[in-house]
Amino acid sequence: MLLSDYVVLALYLAGMLGIGVFYAFRNTNMSAMFTAGGQSPWWVAGLSSFMTMFSAGTFVVWGGIAYKYGLVAVFINFTYGIAAIIVGWTIAGKWAEMGIRTPAQYVEARFGKAALRVYISVMMFFRLTGSATSLYALSILFVALVPLPEDNFFRNPETGNLSVFWMSIIFGAVIVCYTMAGGLWAVLITDVVQFIVLNLAVLFLLPMMFGAAGGAGDIFEGAPAGFFSPVGGGYGWLFLIGWTAIHVFKIGADWAFDQRFISVTSPRDARRSAYLFGVLYLVSPLLWLAPPLMYRMIDPSAPPEQAYILGAQSVLPAGMLGLLMAAMFSATASKVSSEINVFAGALTEPFAQRIEKLGGAAIRAVWVGRVFTLLLGAFVILIAVAVPAMGGAEKVIVVATSFIVGPLVAPSVFGLFSRRIDANAVWITLGVAIALGVFFKIGLAPSGPFAEGAFKGLAAWAQANPRETDLVVGLVSPILVLTGMHFLSPATAKGALKIDAFRSEAARRVGKKPAGEAGAIVAGALAVSGVVMGVLAVLDTEGRTPLAIFAIVLLALAGAGATFHDRQVQRSRLREAAV
Repeated sequence: MLLSDYVVLALYLAGMLGIGVFYAFRNTNMSAMFTAGGQSPWWVAGLSSFMTMFSAGTFVVWGGIAYKYGLVAVFINFTYGIAAIIVGWTIAGKWAEMGIRTPAQYVEARFGKAALRVYISVMMFFRLTGSATSLYALSILFVALVPLPEDNFFRNPETGNLSVFWMSIIFGAVIVCYTMAGGLWAVLITDVVQFIVLNLAVLFLLPMMFGAAGGAGDIFEGAPAGFFSPVGGGYGWLFLIGWTAIHVFKIGADWAFDQRFISVTSPRDARRSAYLFGVLYLVSPLLWLAPPLMYRMIDPSAPPEQAYILGAQSVLPAGMLGLLMAAMFSATASKVSSEINVFAGALTEPFAQRIEKLGGAAIRAVWVGRVFTLLLGAFVILIAVAVPAMGGAEKVIVVATSFIVGPLVAPSVFGLFSRRIDANAVWITLGVAIALGVFFKIGLAPSGPFAEGAFKGLAAWAQANPRETDLVVGLVSPILVLTGMHFLSPATAKGALKIDAFRSEAARRVGKKPAGEAGAIVAGALAVSGVVMGVLAVLDTEGRTPLAIFAIVLLALAGAGATFHDRQVQRSRLREAAV
């Protein structure tokens, strides 16, 4: 990376902090801090949901799969789009119509405080640890491009590059600061800006990689057998179907996504945000996974996990590589900030209720939320810097997630449709999943107690099909258990009646309007980015043309965004005048 790359990245990080500071003054109560006051435009919520699925691991893991196996990585990501559309059709609107402040409030009302404690403790640990791993992966990508002199304090003496320890702290601190200051509004708006920067950076990378790979003829001729098949590398059609179903539960009940469905003004807007999320995931994976796919033709022996960044480094001019790194930071920042904000909201909810009962000022709950945000952010950074010392801990987390977190969120989805299931559904579903997980992962392992004898055939199947085994534990068993409990439960659960009360209160409220400044802020951020790239185009003689084009596109988008914002403001004023 050159000086111009560092300048672009530094300005980008400063811009994220600036957005957080701007929204810090808007957070006067808990609703504003954790649900954007229920005033998020649907397109902001949809783009933010799209970005929440991203992290640096997206480029490392899925980029590596695209490099090794080809088009199958794209089809795996298509399943997220299908799942999001199903959620928009069935689930998203139900979250918005309840009138709750946080997903934690729903769990407590529907299944009780004990279930909420389990949700918070288990899900928070796994989600935040996953975020920390993503932060670590981002730092690994970045430090490989940053050599430092021997006497530099931030240098890793073993590699000669910037230390992963300090990079994790720096990136983590930026994310925590803007999330703590600006709350969900800062998360949403930065996600929108990050979405635009990420996809534009990838769009400019594509033609350069296409030319470097020799064009369509060389790409198709040089590709390995089966490289353009939708399945392969152990990822078959059964896996794709099961992966889609799992993500219906994930997008429909994971608190980071539910929070966005709650943040909009109406059930209709919640559905629209999910549809936007889904359509984008049916279109964009081919774009941002094409670079590592094409890099396979340029360097067939490259490390798969580094294929994305190596390909970008080989073709991008000065300044553009820094922008791509900013885009990768964007992806990780979206995931980390979303998880921190949603769990800080869950931890703050009990304190907010007490403050309200005692007649305290609403701003006190905001400060409690900021303290929890800071503490959770510190936990994420701590785990990120400790990842190298954790050894195989990440594998344990992945296995446990497959048969704990999935079954834990399944009752939330069923609870939106079935009025019969109660708190017992949480404990029975989780207990069955844990028992099956232990049976399949330990009992049927090659050295397990059930590997021979009556279960020999089942053990052989489980050992040969680990992904399908995860589907049985994490998807099939919760569906069967919850379906059975629905038909065996004779009466309406008390939790369902509490949710009815929430809906009745929400129906009596005056409908809120989406906040009007979101479009203007996004347009302003794009305009600043366009000016920066324009300056770099003037200074850089070698990469002047692509930088200039990129600057023009950013400025054009900023102008279009400003025009759209002005029209929305005028329409709002006309409607108010008519009333």
